[in-house]
Amino acid sequence: MSAAGTVVVRELGAADAAEFQALRLRGLAECPAAFAASHDEECGRPETEVTDRLRAGPDRCVLGAFRGAALVGCLGVDRERKRKLAHKAFLWGMYVAPEARRARVGSALVAAALRRARAMPGVRQVNLGVNAANAPALALYERTGFVPYGVERGFLLVDDVLHDEVLMACALD
Repeated sequence: MSAAGTVVVRELGAADAAEFQALRLRGLAECPAAFAASHDEECGRPETEVTDRLRAGPDRCVLGAFRGAALVGCLGVDRERKRKLAHKAFLWGMYVAPEARRARVGSALVAAALRRARAMPGVRQVNLGVNAANAPALALYERTGFVPYGVERGFLLVDDVLHDEVLMACALD
């Protein structure tokens, strides 16, 4: 666990499934261009699948940021599965509730995810993708050590509008 002010970051588990899913659905509804998944696709996901998604292992976990008892942010970290790619991990599903933004919740989540990735033997790099129009997220990732290495044009099509994605990497020491 790590703290950022009154925010505590920890790995989520089965007991957090309902709260995680509610926060994830809130993020998908509020920021549809920030996620490859859609609200419609995720809202019908059975609780057993959500619980499976939260099952941590040596090469994966979902982190949650709590302010008191309330889950206010989440971020997944997962190692690539193929042997030739297993030196890399990736971040997915970052979301911080609007009422918790500008309180270093995102920074605390990314820092915890990087610590978790460093604990995975042989992981040398962490990758992520972020909507090119999301300036606050780009700034957060750059502050936490990520460097852009490419742009995928037209990565997402949301409400008939194409969105570019900036690909970023953070080398682990």
